[in-house]
Amino acid sequence: MVLVAVALSLVLSRSNLSFDAFSNEGLFTWVGIVLISHLLFRYCGLYTTIWRFASTPDFFNILKSCAILTVVLYTLSLTSRFFQPVAGLNERQFIVFFLVSFTIISAPRLFYRFLRDGASWGILTQKADEVQARRALFVGRLGEADLIIRFTRTAEPADYSIAGIMATERGAPLGTRIQGVPVVASRPRLIDVLEDYAAGTKSIDLLIFGSGVEHEIEEYSELVRVARHGGIAVLQFSRLSQLGQEGKIVLDEVEMETILRRPTVPSDIARIGAFVGGKRVLVTGGAGSIGRTLVKRSLELGAGAVLVADNSEFGIFQLSQYVDEKDHDRLKVRIVDVADRRQMTRVVTEFKPDIIFHAAALKHVPLLEENWESAIQTNVFGTLVCAEVAAKCGVPQFLLISSDKAVDPTSVLGITKRAAEQLVSALHESHAIAPDGRRSGTKFIAVRFGNVFGSNGSVATIFQAQIEAGGPVTITDRRMTRYFMTVAEAVDLVIMAAADAQSREGKDDYAIYMLDMGKPVPILEVAETMIRMAGKTPYADIPIRFTGIRPGEKLHETLQGANEEIVTLDIAKIFGLRTDVVAWPTVQAGLAALQAAMKNQDKASALGVLAQLHQPEPPAPEMPQETGSRTVGQAG
Repeated sequence: MVLVAVALSLVLSRSNLSFDAFSNEGLFTWVGIVLISHLLFRYCGLYTTIWRFASTPDFFNILKSCAILTVVLYTLSLTSRFFQPVAGLNERQFIVFFLVSFTIISAPRLFYRFLRDGASWGILTQKADEVQARRALFVGRLGEADLIIRFTRTAEPADYSIAGIMATERGAPLGTRIQGVPVVASRPRLIDVLEDYAAGTKSIDLLIFGSGVEHEIEEYSELVRVARHGGIAVLQFSRLSQLGQEGKIVLDEVEMETILRRPTVPSDIARIGAFVGGKRVLVTGGAGSIGRTLVKRSLELGAGAVLVADNSEFGIFQLSQYVDEKDHDRLKVRIVDVADRRQMTRVVTEFKPDIIFHAAALKHVPLLEENWESAIQTNVFGTLVCAEVAAKCGVPQFLLISSDKAVDPTSVLGITKRAAEQLVSALHESHAIAPDGRRSGTKFIAVRFGNVFGSNGSVATIFQAQIEAGGPVTITDRRMTRYFMTVAEAVDLVIMAAADAQSREGKDDYAIYMLDMGKPVPILEVAETMIRMAGKTPYADIPIRFTGIRPGEKLHETLQGANEEIVTLDIAKIFGLRTDVVAWPTVQAGLAALQAAMKNQDKASALGVLAQLHQPEPPAPEMPQETGSRTVGQAG
């Protein structure tokens, strides 16, 4: 290319060299020019640029490289004149050389980028493209639109093409174009314009939201509703995936938690990564909704190994599909019953975990009212077995996943989860004395939070199935509210609580942590929003039926009990709780009475024993060291 530029510049500038181009002197000159230009262009990075993704800085780099090469060659020509005069060279030839070299080096690359974008074949292949690629509207910032358009055009095969931009910036200039794609709408007319597309006046297949748009515009949920009502699929830009030299746009489905737009705080990845990194993590109930997310997140954060203890064969199989294949070598699974002390002892002894996340539990309120024995066996004795095995085997940390239903419980689920909290709190306060009398260094904590979106059996999954079946959507009471959080956010906060607990001692050491769930959300609002998301109209297209409160249910859940004190920590969305705790000897006596009631199949007695476990004994003045209750966080 450079030699061609030299020849053209000499021809265009009508210059005659004083030496023969094919003489030894001429050949030496051409070899020198090629060598210098090659080294310079390699140093400037021209050979490492992926030209299908070239942009303005890349072509500026060509301009800079040609300018440097021209100056270097001009300097060398001036220097050579001291040794041998050369006629036919002056500043005019070098100026022409600069222009010609830049043109012939950049033009093929620009033309290649032009062909790869497909713009040059737009007219000839318009019909074919319409068949192969779905037409999409992009909703987001103009800067992000440029990125999306560029990558969609270079994708092979082209799944979709951006036909218009709906700018989230107010007052964005309508009719202007970004890479040939028009800006068709800006706030506040986003909904009106989308309704025109949805009505069929203009053909469109997809609505793609930019990253973070759900937090930027109030019209987000209504745009989703309008699109789905018009049969337009809705996706959201998540991130860019770079595979080798192939760029790819990653789009995610718009989920229910995105629609409700509960504000989230970015996770402290550095802190939770430092906590989990290299550790051996055991997750009981690891095939469940929260458990499997804990498993995947631990692997993503660099855990040395993760073991799943679960009794669901199918759930464990699904987990293997959920976890990235590259992490399978660090994932181990055991099909066990968490209430089986022999099995759990073998698993913990062999795996030697650094932390146990105890997520195994039965949690369906109406079912557990009838199956109370199974609820007690799993939620209470399963927690007891796992906690005592952790203490006996010297596991550094044990964390119980708790529930807002443990606060002022009215259901079998709530009573058993509250008992599990008391077990963990009592072990926390007694510094986890193992059954054989040896002191254990295990740190016991519980993390309490409300409902998570998309968990097995949650209202979101139930409503989704009812909507897909054409209704009706069933709600027990129109006044009912619940706390909601995404599974991903809950899991990161659980890990953060474990990291915080690791370093706490004395009066600032909390047995129970509570997550900030925001404000409770009316269940009726969740149902109506999900129906609109499906492109339907509540009550008209999909009926909503109120069935009455079921046994054990409450209209409103709470996260804090009457006798509990919330302590603000230096961590966003996490609180410490100071709460009454029953002493470990009293817990042991209660568990013995509970086993007797279970043996006699006496539900009333069993629930009575559990109720007493969350009613602390009054302090005994004559023996302060034997006090039956104590407040979490007080030095003992």
